Amino acid sequence: MLIPAWRALRLGEHLCTGALLGGGVALLGHLGTPRPWLPALVAWWHRRLARALGVRVVCRGGAAPGALLAVNHVSWLDIPVLGGATPVHFLSKAEVRQWPLVGWLAELAGTVFMRRGAHEAPRVAQEIARRLRSGARVAIFPEGTTSDGRGLLRFHARLFSAAEDGTVPVQPVAIRYGNGHMPDHIAPFVGEDTLLAHLGRVLRHPGLTVTLTFLPPVAAQAASRRELAETARAAVAAELCRLADVSAAVPADAAHMSAADGAAA
Repeated sequence: MLIPAWRALRLGEHLCTGALLGGGVALLGHLGTPRPWLPALVAWWHRRLARALGVRVVCRGGAAPGALLAVNHVSWLDIPVLGGATPVHFLSKAEVRQWPLVGWLAELAGTVFMRRGAHEAPRVAQEIARRLRSGARVAIFPEGTTSDGRGLLRFHARLFSAAEDGTVPVQPVAIRYGNGHMPDHIAPFVGEDTLLAHLGRVLRHPGLTVTLTFLPPVAAQAASRRELAETARAAVAAELCRLADVSAAVPADAAHMSAADGAAA
C-alpha cells in the first residue's frame, strides 16, 4: 500500500505544479510574450509525470527534426512516454479537451484536437502540415484507437496527407509495454475502461516498463498517403515482433535490470 499511496501523492503534487505552470504560460500567452522555452518545459513535465507514475522508459533512437511521428497506440500513458522523450505536438480526440485540468494543459502544450465523425480530417491535416513546415514535430496515432498491445490495427491513411508532398520526414515509432514475451496486461487502456479505474491499476503496478523505439524515417518522395501508412505500419509491426523475440530470450530479472539502467541513463 505504501508505493501506490506515495505515487498518488507524487501525482497530486505534479498536477498542482502543472496548474501553476499552466497559469503562468497562459498569462504570458495572453500578453503576447514569446515562449521559446515552452516545448522543453512540456517535455520536462511529461518526463516527471512518467516518473511519478512509476513508469520506467527505455528509449532507443531519436526523433528526426520536424518529423511526422506515426505511433502505435496502447494507452493514455503513450502521451507522457513519448512527450517526455522529445518535444512534440499531439493529435488527440476532442473529448480530451473536456478532461479536468489535463485537457486545459494539453491545449496549452499545443495539442491539435479532432472531433470524431465530423469530417475534420482535411482541416486537421492542413494544421498538422502547417506545424511541420514550421519545424515542429507532430505525433499521430494512425490506428485511430488503442489496442491491447498484442496486435497492431490498420493504419488509417488520411492524416498522412500532411506529409504526402515529401517535404517532411515520416518517422515510425514503436511503443511496447512490458519486458516479457507477452506485452504488459495492465498498461492498455481499451474498451469501456475509465481513466480513474485505469489510473488506479497503474499506481498499483509493481513496476511498469515501456520501450520506446524511434525507427528510421520512411522515404516520402512520390509516395501516396496510403503507401506512407502501410510502410510505417510495417516498420512498427516488425519492431514490436523483434522486441517480443528479444524479451523472450532474456530472463525476466535481467530484462528488469536493463530497463532500470535505461531509465536511469
